[in-house]
Amino acid sequence: MLKLTPRQQQILDFIRQSIKQSGMPPTRADMCQSFGFKSPTAAEDHLKALQRKGAIELLPGVSRGIRLLTTQTRAGADSMGLPLIGQVAAGAPILAEQNIEDYFKLDSGKFSPAADYLLRVRGQSMKLAGILDGDLLAVHRTQEAYNGQIIVARIGDEVTVKRFERSGHYVRLLPENDDFEAIEVDLSDRRAEEFVIEGLGVGVIRDTL
Repeated sequence: MLKLTPRQQQILDFIRQSIKQSGMPPTRADMCQSFGFKSPTAAEDHLKALQRKGAIELLPGVSRGIRLLTTQTRAGADSMGLPLIGQVAAGAPILAEQNIEDYFKLDSGKFSPAADYLLRVRGQSMKLAGILDGDLLAVHRTQEAYNGQIIVARIGDEVTVKRFERSGHYVRLLPENDDFEAIEVDLSDRRAEEFVIEGLGVGVIRDTL
């Protein structure tokens, strides 16, 4: 990450504090109020500068769409290894620091595409795909997916692992277990909860770490 200016460091600290206190990144309006910016555009300019320097990632079209990137996230699988995401705090970016349980020294390149983090799986909705409760799912961070791929998705404050299917503006998240029903999302419905693809499942690790 490039060196931050004093103001950029203040804004980054403000984002961290907001996530720590409320579980959510701040809005542009929050930033305007705290730093005296005259418009949300000024706040957006500072956020884009932080993104260029590798401190955060901005998610287009997502309310409070700010990912706070750790050093390990920015560098990939560095000397500390891949971050393990456990229980995800409601509204918090999946790679927010408070969601990281540990780091594991794994070669991210053993997965294709390369893994960016591990997610601890909850429940048995994907058991017929060989993904069981307690498994560690290796995830490649991306917001794009093709039909049939297994994805990590966020719907509102919930994070789930399902098989992806999209037709037009309709998305279906399909379980691999007959005891569970598909989740359907209408992307054109502004009243619906926000839907975000957090990444692709690229491998499973079971009871070895």
